[in-house]
Amino acid sequence: MESQFDIDMNEFLPLREVVFNTLRKAILTGQLKPGDRLMEVHLANKLGVSRTPIREAIHKLEQEGLVTMVPRRGAEVAKITERSLQDVLEVRRALDVLSVELACERISEEELEHLKKACHQFEEAHSKDTTAIAKADVAYHDIIVRATGNQRLQQLVNHLAEQMYRYRFVYLKDISQHEKLVEEHREILECILQRDK
Repeated sequence: MESQFDIDMNEFLPLREVVFNTLRKAILTGQLKPGDRLMEVHLANKLGVSRTPIREAIHKLEQEGLVTMVPRRGAEVAKITERSLQDVLEVRRALDVLSVELACERISEEELEHLKKACHQFEEAHSKDTTAIAKADVAYHDIIVRATGNQRLQQLVNHLAEQMYRYRFVYLKDISQHEKLVEEHREILECILQRDK
């Protein structure tokens, strides 16, 4: 486990939260890869903290499904299986369909302008690195979800969003899908512009 990531200090958060956010971000962005062992001593030395906040962070990451405890091995980054990827994409698809349907009814002119801009930024990002593409994809879908005006839907999507982020990284790394994704984003934008559910 020789991943390159540093602690992201925030003077307003307790140390345990800073460590949790740092490890979580490293997992979600792929700096810590599926199957990587999370050894408390090594991480404590790397981040310059004691083992206690590391242990607490690993426990919280396990609760989120980002870390698994393996007998006689300890904690490791949860593997992304074909089945888990399929499950996440099915849930995301259902939430996206509902979001687009509601946005067709409720989106404001100002939000439409933001969505057009976000679609263009996604098209530009697809020739860059995976992180830029993922950020542009999140920004695009966030506008649609906010446009629904449905607080419960927004909460559901936000709750799942960060867990989905690592899956998003997996499928965005497949360069052969980029043109298809750009086309799908354009189609969604067109449907919303025409209020066509």
